[in-house]
Amino acid sequence: MTVRQDQLKNGFRIVSEHMPGLQSAAIGIWVTAGGRHERIEQNGIAHFLEHMAFKGTERRSALQIAEAIEDVGGYINAYTSREVTAYYARVLKDDVALAMDVIGDIVLNPVFDPREIEVERGVILQEIGQAYDTPDDVIFDWLQEQSYHDQPLGRTILGPSERVSAFSREDLSGFVAEHYGPEQMILSAAGAVDHDALMAMAEEMFGHLKPRKGLIAETARFTGGEARQEKDLEQAHFALALESPGYRDDGIYTAQIYSTAFGGGMSSRLFQEVRESRGLCYTIFAQTGAYADTGTTTIYAGTSADQVAELATITIDEMKRAADDMSAQEVARARAQMKAGMLMGLESPSNRAERLARLVQIWGRVPSLEDTVAKIDAVSTDNVRSFAEVMAAQAPAALALYGPISGAPSLADLQERRAA
Repeated sequence: MTVRQDQLKNGFRIVSEHMPGLQSAAIGIWVTAGGRHERIEQNGIAHFLEHMAFKGTERRSALQIAEAIEDVGGYINAYTSREVTAYYARVLKDDVALAMDVIGDIVLNPVFDPREIEVERGVILQEIGQAYDTPDDVIFDWLQEQSYHDQPLGRTILGPSERVSAFSREDLSGFVAEHYGPEQMILSAAGAVDHDALMAMAEEMFGHLKPRKGLIAETARFTGGEARQEKDLEQAHFALALESPGYRDDGIYTAQIYSTAFGGGMSSRLFQEVRESRGLCYTIFAQTGAYADTGTTTIYAGTSADQVAELATITIDEMKRAADDMSAQEVARARAQMKAGMLMGLESPSNRAERLARLVQIWGRVPSLEDTVAKIDAVSTDNVRSFAEVMAAQAPAALALYGPISGAPSLADLQERRAA
């Protein structure tokens, strides 16, 4: 399997990887235009725009967009994150050109029909309402807001209802004009694809676009803070975030191995101590997520009102213990889990295309898998213990609590225990 990367004269980038033996391909456009690229008055518009992509173009109606891909047995979708918006499809190898044509059409030629805007506005408002009815969704939005308070990175991807209710056709067009230039787009494909053919299609479809520099996202600052809301729910939801390295920092590998060993699976410390030994919860985990310039290690659990204080206390104690006695066996297991998860995931052309796009966005190139595996293998037990010490006592923290949480400790209480 060989990765090939090219760039048109206007800055539009193409990256692909041919995967021998596959009869299908994943192909998409990744745009550096996510939630963190919005001004405060635009919060939620990147996601709104993603929805509108499937509501009709100058050449196709909403139904024709769906039929074009589904008539050949394919799949088309999109998503918005805090750093990107992606439009992608999975099709058989003979239909790659069709998928490219449809995706290019929805990215370049949306009509933003006023009637469809109103229909989709209602859908998004329902989506926002559903998120507020899902405690283990909304708590992460609150945690993000506290972690990056008063910054684009801390705002929700869906946006607040009042802003979504007010977005106009001109607002959508304006965001496209600001952020959908050729230098902000990456065509990424994996599977049964031919790079030279992709280059020719990209030149025909995107080569005419005029270069324009996109707006640079505000540098993230982890602020920390606390959000808590009492509500009559079955469970108290607890989420703790700690500042961690971003994608461009090699410390990300240590952070990910730490969170895997600490709370990433059934053999992890949190799972074994909090769930298996003490029976305090059904769900508990730790994970590390990253952006281009920052990251967070997050711990989440749901438990009963009378056990949330004990769960929070034990979590801090386990963090401190990990700094003292995280074993070589635990680190080796976490390394193996991390490598296996990455390599197994890359057997999917969709996952591989997404990885290619994200690496090009972050690094401007695609590091080899061998290099990535070597960096994972280079993380030592001492590295993980040192990182665990930072997590236990020094890293800035944010806390979110939701449900019957009157007995839950405050962030100040947890910080005091961290310092003890």
